[in-house]
Amino acid sequence: MNRVVITGMGIYSVIGKNLDEVKDSLYLGKSGIILDPLRKEMGFRSSLTGMVERPVLKGVLDRRMRIGMAAQAEYAYIATLEALKIARIDQGYLDDHEVGILYGNDSSAVPVVESVDILRTKKDTMMIGSGYIFQAMNSTVSMNLSVIFRLRGINFTIAGACASGSHAIGMGYLMIKQGLQDIIICGGAQEINPESTASFDALNAFSTHESEPTKASRPFDRNRDGLVPSGGAGTVILESYSSAVNRGATILGEVMGYGFSSNGEHISLPNVEGPRRAMQKALKDSGMVASEIDYINAHATSTQAGDLNEAHAIDDVFGRTKPLVSSTKSMTGHEMWMGGASEVIYSTLMMKNSFVAPNINFDNPDEITGRLNIASSTTPYEINAFLSNSFGFGGTNSALIIRNFPNRVL
Repeated sequence: MNRVVITGMGIYSVIGKNLDEVKDSLYLGKSGIILDPLRKEMGFRSSLTGMVERPVLKGVLDRRMRIGMAAQAEYAYIATLEALKIARIDQGYLDDHEVGILYGNDSSAVPVVESVDILRTKKDTMMIGSGYIFQAMNSTVSMNLSVIFRLRGINFTIAGACASGSHAIGMGYLMIKQGLQDIIICGGAQEINPESTASFDALNAFSTHESEPTKASRPFDRNRDGLVPSGGAGTVILESYSSAVNRGATILGEVMGYGFSSNGEHISLPNVEGPRRAMQKALKDSGMVASEIDYINAHATSTQAGDLNEAHAIDDVFGRTKPLVSSTKSMTGHEMWMGGASEVIYSTLMMKNSFVAPNINFDNPDEITGRLNIASSTTPYEINAFLSNSFGFGGTNSALIIRNFPNRVL
């Protein structure tokens, strides 16, 4: 079995458009949550959202490439450029080697809505532009990036709800571990628009704490009242250890374990047993014990039931050792399909720079969340290994364990 390492990372996030900006935001506990007045005009209960503008790719990519890219594919392109640069992989290397892509994405709402609107208004399918089909498919990220970067390895999209990005990294890890690929571009992307989140608002899933947007996302806090939608993209370059050494690449971390499970119960309400099994499987796969995990980046989205059950599961597995815990969603909001990948990047940045980012807005624990060792402020800390949790609708659960390689600060 091959060892699997991280040799590159890239991020396009509501708390920063590159690794340096994101690192600073994490350290400062800076929120990326705003009010979007358009959402109120459209009839949303909550106008809270994370926000980042679309990158300007005119002059960077030709129109033939741009026309089939949905917003999340554009975010992912920018993140992947940075990740490849960090990994020191150029187009010549991609042309000469079999490099794959596994990306997490589970919606592409705007092009679907727009193309149907054209059809209903014009009564003519020929009025729908040629790019809409490639924008509208869930695989818009993997299909576009595979063409832009001329990739010749594994190529498909992971659709696992809010665990999509984490499962993409987990599946990439398994493929490289088994010797099926040497390098895979992995990640997660999430569109930011009202169309993609209207149905969540209809479920009363969102926080309505609009008077102070940056305090609306309150993971683990007793007064949490719902999640805040967000998005962007995060890319991780996974590589076999031998390939990384042969290339002379700098190793940022090693993927030690991947755990997964299904709750097998309610389609939207989480439970305790499923997340607990995912974390236990990740530990077993890694060959590590609970006391070797220094930090947990929790899935905690700021919902009452979700945070409660995850806190219970974490306490079941790590109650004796009490590693530091925080949810970066307190700053970013819930990045949904992206979050499992971006939170690995956030945690790796903490690990490489010896601090734990704060779980901001954590003022009042409840009877269960109070059992956890939650970092409510930025904490200088040596992280040798961390665990990142990601859970999603349908009861899908993913847990990843990453160990440090102490040879580079990002």
